[in-house]
Amino acid sequence: MVTNTYGRWGVRLGTMALWALAGASVVYWGLRLTARPAGPGVAAAAPAPLAPDAQALARLLGAGPAAPTAPAVKEPSRFALVGVLAGTASGGGAALIAVDSQPAKPYRVGATVAEGLVLQALSRRQARLGPTPDGAASVTLEIPDKR
Repeated sequence: MVTNTYGRWGVRLGTMALWALAGASVVYWGLRLTARPAGPGVAAAAPAPLAPDAQALARLLGAGPAAPTAPAVKEPSRFALVGVLAGTASGGGAALIAVDSQPAKPYRVGATVAEGLVLQALSRRQARLGPTPDGAASVTLEIPDKR
């Protein structure tokens, strides 16, 4: 005759423990899936954006020191320089210039801007106007700073 030394209680207790774990898992996941989502959390403040240093960036990209220019002649009521597309290697380019508070129009280097004024030369933030394409500049326009 064969006797079971472990008895029936060992198998019964093991089975009951497995069923208890399965039931606890069902209850845990049931509560987890039916729980309401938490309200919006505390919003974190975004850090202030860093302002780039234009001069340091220009030096990093290989720009040399700016050449000294003649002081600008102010004629604020008549001309306003809105934008510049300067060809640094070619000496060409175009400028957006508003004349007499009209909408800005593009002018190429050498074009007549107003009666007696020709766009002579451009730099990164300036346009020089004069009576002839090769003469001395009588008006120097600058893009205003937005700071």
